[in-house]
Amino acid sequence: MSESPLARFIALLDSAVTAGRLSKLTLSRPQGGDPTLKNLFVRPVVLAAGRRIAFVWRHQTQDITKNLEAPEALAQLKALIGTGFLSANLFTTDLSAQLSCEPDGRAKLKVMEQATAALPEGHDREKAHLIPTNAPWLQALGITNAQGKPRAEMTGKFRQIEKFAELITHLVTEAPLPKDRPWTVVDMGCGKGYLTFATAQVLGKRARVTGIELRPHLVESCTTVARKTGFAPGLEFKAGSIADSTPGEVDILIALHACDTATDDALAAGIAAKAPLIIVAPCCQKELRGQLKAPPVLSPALRHGIFQERQSEFVTDALRALLLERAGYRTKVFEFISTEHTAKNLMLVGILTRPEGNPEVTAKIQAFAAFYGITEQTLADELGVELALPTTHGLDPA
Repeated sequence: MSESPLARFIALLDSAVTAGRLSKLTLSRPQGGDPTLKNLFVRPVVLAAGRRIAFVWRHQTQDITKNLEAPEALAQLKALIGTGFLSANLFTTDLSAQLSCEPDGRAKLKVMEQATAALPEGHDREKAHLIPTNAPWLQALGITNAQGKPRAEMTGKFRQIEKFAELITHLVTEAPLPKDRPWTVVDMGCGKGYLTFATAQVLGKRARVTGIELRPHLVESCTTVARKTGFAPGLEFKAGSIADSTPGEVDILIALHACDTATDDALAAGIAAKAPLIIVAPCCQKELRGQLKAPPVLSPALRHGIFQERQSEFVTDALRALLLERAGYRTKVFEFISTEHTAKNLMLVGILTRPEGNPEVTAKIQAFAAFYGITEQTLADELGVELALPTTHGLDPA
């Protein structure tokens, strides 16, 4: 009798841990009574007490970390895989394996024997990074020096890169991405390419990544770095604006710090492509500021310019989240990284759950827009969503 997919996956995991070849393991699709639990991220670390396996239990509002010795870690993982979690993604120094289980016991296993960079170990002595600090592209882009250490003036940027790498690693386990081909990833308005390279690094051969940037000299420099550091042809850069780009088939659409309505253009492109995963970090939300007519009770506060600015940011991004939900996406809005490192730290994520759309959200969108006096907004216009409340016999339904 042939070995079951679950048994083979456990054997691969056991061998990787025992031989010190484990890079990382992500368990998703949790089963059980805790609705806040999202996934479990596992990686090797080196503590002052010796080598351990770090478990990071990711919940909606908090992470819980435990460091276990290898035998105990393996015992817990064997009990969790296929029961506590129905999906598992294993990465070692020489292969990757994807296990998908069903509640009735059926399982499928896909193994790809390819080199996967091991995560640097460390915790008390040196923090483990999904992006190795000695990655050649980091030095080529001026993030690290010749010794593989972040430059003093780029420490915040490296932390942003590291945080985004961790974020996208977990988001791809939640999104309904294809399993039979590499993912198509488009980074719209990629700038100097810092996070585009990070995406290509952590997704590896699972994805083909394209960075789109308006400034030709940045496209040329990023293309040169991609070739010199071995990313081509899986990573490429093209010149163009977000508004004029028609990316076609897209599995993951990224637009980080696209200014003002450029974020709306990127969201509209992702929605039109029915991208399973959309990740944006809005910036300079100025479009609605002149339209805002907040209720009288807020007028004393909004006479201050800083409150007007923050109100405009809130209304803009809250409306974007509602429009994403209308298009069939489950949304997440959270702080990307501490404001110590960047003031533009809001992240808006859409995970496609209803490709047919969710039109019943329209009434909520219209009520929200009416509350703040909003009659026009770029994403709503591009999606053909009328913001004005419907009227009855020419009168508002008050």
